Amino acid sequence: MRLNKTIICTIFIVMFHLVGLYGFLNSDLEQLFIALVPYHLLLMLSLLAISTGDFSFNFRAFAIIVYLAGFFIEVIGVNTGLVFGSYTYGEALGFRLFSTPLLIGVNWLILVYCTGVFLEQFKIKSSFFFSLLGALILLSLDFLIEPIAIRFDYWSWAGGQIPLQNYLGWYLFSFLLFWIFRGLDFQKQNKAAIVLLFAQAGFFLALNFWSF
Repeated sequence: MRLNKTIICTIFIVMFHLVGLYGFLNSDLEQLFIALVPYHLLLMLSLLAISTGDFSFNFRAFAIIVYLAGFFIEVIGVNTGLVFGSYTYGEALGFRLFSTPLLIGVNWLILVYCTGVFLEQFKIKSSFFFSLLGALILLSLDFLIEPIAIRFDYWSWAGGQIPLQNYLGWYLFSFLLFWIFRGLDFQKQNKAAIVLLFAQAGFFLALNFWSF
């Protein structure tokens, strides 16, 4: 049963990323697919929940902590400019509270969970080294995400320049979230999550390659 759920979730993950890539690269469909971004995030979160099958207290605690931490660090960041630099959110990520999309916490949760599950495959003993590597992977993803996010109205930077502060803030905050991931005991084997990590990386890499 677990294998069947994993296969089904994996098929949906790959299919929706391929369809999304086609939509974002097609000027006639671009606005429609931008409007679908919030629903895509919620669908990916649902597929991760289905594929892991872990609804233990620790897993729920991890999900809530990372979601809230991700949302409120963005609230602080967007309203003060002190964390990542001076930026504002557009319409692509949906409803905003305190000038911050509610779904940005979901994005943090998906990225941290998928990356953490991927790194667990390597049996890294040191939580410090694990968190360093996790933060480095998320930083690499941010380099791919930023140009696409700016173009498709996810967010925009003051003066049109991405500050070095953004990447430093991403790295340090990601390190903290991976420390939390490693510190809580829950099911950390999920092949669908690894597929989603590479599907996201491939999606943004392809958009960077073909869109500019």
